[in-house]
Amino acid sequence: MTNSIWRLMENNIDRKDLDALIEYLQQIEPKLTHGPRVEQFELEWSNWLGVKYSVMVNSGSSANDLTLLALREMVGQGEVIVPALTWVSDIASVLHAGFKPIFVDINLETLGMNTDLILNSITSRTKAVFITHVLGFNALTDRLVSELKRLGIKLIEDVCESHGAMHKSKKLGSIGWASNFSFYYAHHLTTIEGGMVCTNDEELFDVVRMMRSHGLVRESKSDKMIHKFKKSFSDLNPEFIFAFAAHNMRPTELSGILGSSQLPRLSKNVELRNENFYQFLSELDQTKFFTEFQLEGLSNYALTLVLRDSSFEKRDEIERTLLDLGVEFRRGLSGGGNQLRQPYLKHVTDLPKPEVLKNTDFVHNFAWYIGNYPSLKSSRISWLTSQLNNLI
Repeated sequence: MTNSIWRLMENNIDRKDLDALIEYLQQIEPKLTHGPRVEQFELEWSNWLGVKYSVMVNSGSSANDLTLLALREMVGQGEVIVPALTWVSDIASVLHAGFKPIFVDINLETLGMNTDLILNSITSRTKAVFITHVLGFNALTDRLVSELKRLGIKLIEDVCESHGAMHKSKKLGSIGWASNFSFYYAHHLTTIEGGMVCTNDEELFDVVRMMRSHGLVRESKSDKMIHKFKKSFSDLNPEFIFAFAAHNMRPTELSGILGSSQLPRLSKNVELRNENFYQFLSELDQTKFFTEFQLEGLSNYALTLVLRDSSFEKRDEIERTLLDLGVEFRRGLSGGGNQLRQPYLKHVTDLPKPEVLKNTDFVHNFAWYIGNYPSLKSSRISWLTSQLNNLI
């Protein structure tokens, strides 16, 4: 697949981005660890997203980890409701922070957790709902948002694959208590590696800033917070007070520069990706493939292909053909499909059987994603849909 003619992702870093890096590096003594250029991108991202605070980190996985560790510090341990269709780092972050994951099935129309199943899974031990907006689809409902607010349960949004997607008039990632973004190479905006934690909660903002840098109190933006720790720990050097047993998850200034360079073209790239996906769905044979996705607010990440039938024979024929055509794909959609089938969960007790989550298990076996990017040609999409429609 390394020589495939249709890759999962084209290079999203252009000449303008590289020139911005070169210009910065040609300074006499350019700072490389995180500093003003990271903070500039954080402010730009907050303004674009519509939130008060953003904290850049070195990956989307780190964003997940810091958010769940901050949740533990602020509300204590308990249960977190999660989808079985997501990326491994979402579930891993729940486990790393000592929470118990409660798995919920998805809707096929949004590939996100079913609201009824989420609400039916809430107990007195529920601390948060960690929702994943899969492949650019909106997984939120008004009912879910209002019920969680009424119950005082934190909503965490994983928007790593869905930059710019909307729920009504708001961008995804601006609605929950916290949201996590990834700027990995294959995503809508890339800083090569990188991520962001976003929130309107000032306390969470300060906790995440400290946790990003070893738990150092000096990283807080709150004078009140810093004064409290200095007063309580007057025997310590105020520059080296560690509030939390945390990590180093800092980004670099180069990451901030790339983010600032790419952000102005993000909305246009979302529009082009969506046009590609609309064409893909319209040209697929709807008697053979599921196409009834909920498209309102879409920010498509990849061409989403789902069989209508539970036919392993048809599945294998599709995969053989895609391989022969040089079209790279991933079966199971996000994260390799049903997380309940993954070996990293083998030591976690009281989990449901994978097949109980029927929709998740269906896409695990009979769904794929194929690369979508702004430079993808309309003629290529028509060629592929024709090949797929003639298969089965």
